[in-house]
Amino acid sequence: MKTSTAILRSGRAILRRCIAVALLSAAVALPSAGAVAANRPFTHPGLLHTDADFSRIKTRLVASTQPWQDGWNRLTANGHASLFWTARPQAVVYRGYDGVHSENYSLLYNDVAAAYALALRWKISGDSRYADKAVEIMNAWSGTLTAIRGTSDAALAAGIYGYEFANAAELMRGYSGWSAADFKRFQSMMLTVFYPINHDFLVRHNNARIDHYWANWDLAQMASILAIGVLTDRRDLYAEAISYFKSGAGNGSVEHLVWKLYPGHAMGQVQESGRDQGHASLDIALVGALCQMAWNQGTDLFNYDNARVLRGAEYVAAYNLGERVPYTTYTNSDVTQPEISSAGRGNERPAWELLYNHYVVLKGFKAPHVAAFAAKLRPEGGGGNYGPNSGGYDQLGYGTLMYTLQPTR
Repeated sequence: MKTSTAILRSGRAILRRCIAVALLSAAVALPSAGAVAANRPFTHPGLLHTDADFSRIKTRLVASTQPWQDGWNRLTANGHASLFWTARPQAVVYRGYDGVHSENYSLLYNDVAAAYALALRWKISGDSRYADKAVEIMNAWSGTLTAIRGTSDAALAAGIYGYEFANAAELMRGYSGWSAADFKRFQSMMLTVFYPINHDFLVRHNNARIDHYWANWDLAQMASILAIGVLTDRRDLYAEAISYFKSGAGNGSVEHLVWKLYPGHAMGQVQESGRDQGHASLDIALVGALCQMAWNQGTDLFNYDNARVLRGAEYVAAYNLGERVPYTTYTNSDVTQPEISSAGRGNERPAWELLYNHYVVLKGFKAPHVAAFAAKLRPEGGGGNYGPNSGGYDQLGYGTLMYTLQPTR
């Protein structure tokens, strides 16, 4: 009897070990959820806009529903969306005077704005003339541009216009009038001209102290790297941008961007708030675009760290709407800013519809200041509607048309 019991116990022990080994083997063999996501093909188009967005917009425009109709009218009235636009590609783009070469980066940001606006007109109207014009612009640049130079400001050009140009190209991918060879050449330009500058900046920051550069510099590079990653089907680039957003050492990572939380106000102080409001609002515009592009690939940065981005957006919106906000002295290795800056207060950028529609309409968050700023600018325009200088082209715009999820009442 004792022998039978011992045998039974031994059998049970062996069975438990077999089950444990099987479970361990399964755990090793099966990829994690993160690994599955890493191996999943990108959605195309899948940067700022998806095919579902265009289906919604076209349906609303057929019925002349507001505010989509006003948004469409804003797009079609913009000269960058015209069939008469002529590209002006350059072999080398200069941003920042290097003592020798004149700055010419305005030619790039105007052509990028045109390529994007024309791509939107084609995707919504179906008129291939706009597609052909957008392709013409992108082919002109991919066949000409070899470098972006100047001062350290060259990184801003590579970052801001990099993510914008990638968005225009993402909309046009698959268009029968854009040959596979020409599309590949455009992808190559993004990988060999824009991305190396983006990557190098995040790694080295021009050998400056890590807190020297303002948040918008990092954000522009992250947006460009992520956009180029999707455009070229490079998961490693996409992961690089996401990783830096979450834990990068520079001022653009989310904990450094929205560096001081005020729980009682549901707000967070933004890193450039003591500098000026033009740059503080640029931070919000860039991080909003970054979050939207990641969202369309299944990565939720909007809600990361308890919606930290929304806290920063509410802070910037509130102050620029004329309200008082709490402020904590900001100090880094270069500056000490004891009070919030009123310089540029009230700055307008077409960046608020994106945030309003995601956080308030889609997710049901309370964001009264973001909502108020979106209403103030509705319908949002695009490049050229907010001034002739580079600040008016730092975001692609047309948010009322592109991001609105429900009719206005």
